[in-house]
Amino acid sequence: MKNCTLAVLPLALLAGFGSSASHAQQASAPTTLKETVVTATRVETRTDAVLSDVVVIEAETIRQSAGRSLSEILSRQAGIQMTANGGLGKQSGLFIRGTEARHMLLLIDGVRYGSSTSGSAVLDNIPLSAIDRIEVLKGPASGQYGSDAVGGVVQVFTRRGAKGFHPQASVTVGSYGHREATAGFSGGTDELTYSLNVGRLREDGFSATNSRVAFGNYNPDKDGFEQDSVSGSLRWAFAPGWSTDVHFTQADGTSRFDQGPGTFDVRSETTTRAAGWGLERKWSADSRTQLRLSRSNDKSDSISSPAPADVFNTAQTQITLQHDWNTALGNLLVGVESIKEEVTGTQAYAVRSRTTDAAFIGITGQAGNHLWQANMRRDDNSQFGGATTGFASYGYQLTPNWRPHVAYGTSFKMPSFNTLYYVSPFFNGNPTTQPERGKSSEVGLTYTQGLHEVKLTRFDNRVRGFITLQPVVANVPRARMEGWTLAYTGSAGAWSWFTNLELLDARNEITGRKLQRRADEVLTAGLDHKLGAWNWGASLQLVSDRYENATNTQRLPGFGTLDLYARYALGKDWSLALRLNNVGDKAYETAYGYNQPGRATYVTLNWAPKP
Repeated sequence: MKNCTLAVLPLALLAGFGSSASHAQQASAPTTLKETVVTATRVETRTDAVLSDVVVIEAETIRQSAGRSLSEILSRQAGIQMTANGGLGKQSGLFIRGTEARHMLLLIDGVRYGSSTSGSAVLDNIPLSAIDRIEVLKGPASGQYGSDAVGGVVQVFTRRGAKGFHPQASVTVGSYGHREATAGFSGGTDELTYSLNVGRLREDGFSATNSRVAFGNYNPDKDGFEQDSVSGSLRWAFAPGWSTDVHFTQADGTSRFDQGPGTFDVRSETTTRAAGWGLERKWSADSRTQLRLSRSNDKSDSISSPAPADVFNTAQTQITLQHDWNTALGNLLVGVESIKEEVTGTQAYAVRSRTTDAAFIGITGQAGNHLWQANMRRDDNSQFGGATTGFASYGYQLTPNWRPHVAYGTSFKMPSFNTLYYVSPFFNGNPTTQPERGKSSEVGLTYTQGLHEVKLTRFDNRVRGFITLQPVVANVPRARMEGWTLAYTGSAGAWSWFTNLELLDARNEITGRKLQRRADEVLTAGLDHKLGAWNWGASLQLVSDRYENATNTQRLPGFGTLDLYARYALGKDWSLALRLNNVGDKAYETAYGYNQPGRATYVTLNWAPKP
């Protein structure tokens, strides 16, 4: 980065955090067993054996986020920033390490989900009540997953069955006319497990826009959101070494948007659907084959009176055959898959479908103090031809506490159907648009001491043929997203805490101007304490100013927000939670002319019987 002071700052912080972590650990509990993640390597891997920058957001954190969206929860992590056109249920996007929102691949239980018309993942209608955990992989992952994963991958895991019987229900009421009810159950035996969850959410909301919004769309009314959701799963081990499973998630959401003073609001009706079937054969403890068939749908109807509805419907069908086994060099993975994208609706696209056939291979291993990962993938697309991408990383355990690593990866992203063909009074697609291709390097240093971890990462992602929409759709020769992230998590006794810092420089290298809506500095921090039946905490987010437009003439001011929460166990099965978001009632925007929530209070009553 050009600012030498900012570049040196993470090193100074690392030294300070390293000493404090060591001091705090003297009173901490023994180290717990490491959890496993699958997103970074496509197979279950212990977190301490993964070199990639992976963040896991557990169910408890998600349950404490009353009134929040999926984008807001993710934006509290190092290296992830958010833009949103209003409050709950409104259009939003994430910038992972400064890359575009379209550069993030979203998976729901391994199923690719997103809009092939807009080209980016659809986050606004995914029900939080169905989510059990989230894994975030930061850095290029086309070598594992193909197109879209230029900046990273977000994988949402819905609730699954477990042995026994486990019912649960909750009711939440809060500001902006927020009311939500969820219920479900899970259970099973050694051979058969199941789960089913339903949710219903209503919020009157607030005005999504203000007087600065473009095209004169401001209307000072309430722009609400409604959502009904259902998810379920079934897994059956029907013979020794054999198992099959099915899962599904569906959410139907209705959100309202301003169209201008004295006019009818635009109503957006969105259906989010992801379903999959799998068959698994375990040949031995070290060898496994999986066959997966999945389909996702993203349907959006934009309804405004008296004009007819605009309909955008994306269907993605995917079949994957994957085999992995432990070898002397590590866990070896090979596979093939086929992905078909189909778009339908009111728009007259010159091309309405495309198919990608792919083959991939990967290995993740460890020997002594050496750790490595390597992946390669070949994609052949019916519209744009072939693309070969890869990823390689190497780490060395210098001491039990210190581990440096280096990584390099390539990526690509196909243009969306809108980018190619959509035409409106405000937008003209360009059918000559070509795929974006990226090269990314990374250097990192991880310090662990018991229940404390500090991770410093320097990243540099360069994209050729970067697609810009302003002032017209075109491939910009070069864009560069570089910077630092520093993340620290720790706990001691009843206390736990985290802090994340991102220092970013994201630019169009031809003009030298900053990319839109990215802040150069973002700091988040949180503190949690458990005392008897009480659990309370606070979280802070500080974001520096950004530019709204590609010419860097319109500035978005920086902001800071503080959130508080508390939970009290009423008994063995009942708990009551209180959350206060944006305590200072800060007025701020992540997109010019679009409001974000002010001070808001939420109360949740939860029932979850324990054995």
